[in-house]
Amino acid sequence: MEPGIDRSPATTWRVGLAGGLLMAVTFGMVRYVYGLTLPGIRAELVLSDLVLGLIAGGTFAGFLLALLLSTRLSATIGPRAPTTLGGLCATVGCAVVALAPAPSVLATGALVAGGAAGWVWAPYSEIATRVVPEADRPRVLAVVTTGAAVGLIVVGPLALAAATWASWRWTWAAITVPAAAATVLNIRWVPRLAPAPGMPGPRAALGPRMTAPLGFAAVLFAGATAYFTYATDSAERGGLGAVAGPVVFALVGTTGLAGLWTGTFVRRIRPAPVAAVSLLVLGAALAMLGFGSHSLPVVLASAVAFGAANTIGSAALPIWTAQLVPDRPAGAFSAALVVGSVSAIGAPAVIGGLVAHVGLALPLVATAILCATSAVVLAAVRRL
Repeated sequence: MEPGIDRSPATTWRVGLAGGLLMAVTFGMVRYVYGLTLPGIRAELVLSDLVLGLIAGGTFAGFLLALLLSTRLSATIGPRAPTTLGGLCATVGCAVVALAPAPSVLATGALVAGGAAGWVWAPYSEIATRVVPEADRPRVLAVVTTGAAVGLIVVGPLALAAATWASWRWTWAAITVPAAAATVLNIRWVPRLAPAPGMPGPRAALGPRMTAPLGFAAVLFAGATAYFTYATDSAERGGLGAVAGPVVFALVGTTGLAGLWTGTFVRRIRPAPVAAVSLLVLGAALAMLGFGSHSLPVVLASAVAFGAANTIGSAALPIWTAQLVPDRPAGAFSAALVVGSVSAIGAPAVIGGLVAHVGLALPLVATAILCATSAVVLAAVRRL
């Protein structure tokens, strides 16, 4: 860490809280609210499953583009700049979607909003590396990542209220308020760090030791995207009504708070086993959603499993990459996010194209098998 930077406990606390709040908005609320409001969007704008899937993929394309640009912006202005831009994208993008008169405008707003988390997540790995003492970094990174779970806890009841008394548009409009507030807090609480032009990008961190976390990121993002995009739709197709989606998302957020203990899990059994277990549980959650969407207890059990698995797996990823590439933690984490984002772009588009021909259950179960198989392979590779 560079000299002249305030590394007091108060700064550590503010950085963790500011990052957690911004992740709560950009990742927990903005990035996945599309799947939560998908049935209402389909009904009002009369869109096919293929078009809805393409728009969902577009939100992750925005995430990938922002992720690639965030490294360059950090190197020229400083890592706080992309996090601030991410908050602004969340605010503006949600406002555009809320007011969208046509599918093209909605897709544009969703792409801008979807990119918000890409501007925020990786730069916070750099901020933690340069500001937070080494002993506190796993805890701070876990708090930042678990902020997404807090956002899901909020967005579920918010969407339920909007579906009960208004339209899906009010859900997107309401998110602009916490998005703007989190942006302001990020500016006030996160220290302004100097640019680091010499900091290598994602490509410089690639190597044989990154094979396992890159593969894990690809499968984790594909499974999580499939779940978040189609959980509400699957529950409603199974006859559970409009209340199912918001309840599922709120439950996912609540159990996702388990991510706060990821640092402890990693210290006890190391990151790779934590990643393997999270993929195995994620596969079980997708299988339950595919086979049991007609049963409320099964859907709720699926949400419980998914919430814990997704957040713990997501929190383990930056800790894992930082341990494997300690001299380039931000670049290594960015590389994993790039691979995961490419996977996330294709997953909803492929599933959306299959739904019209084979229904929704089969693609979800196929994704579950992919997650479970990858967990076994990861565990076997680590033993070897």
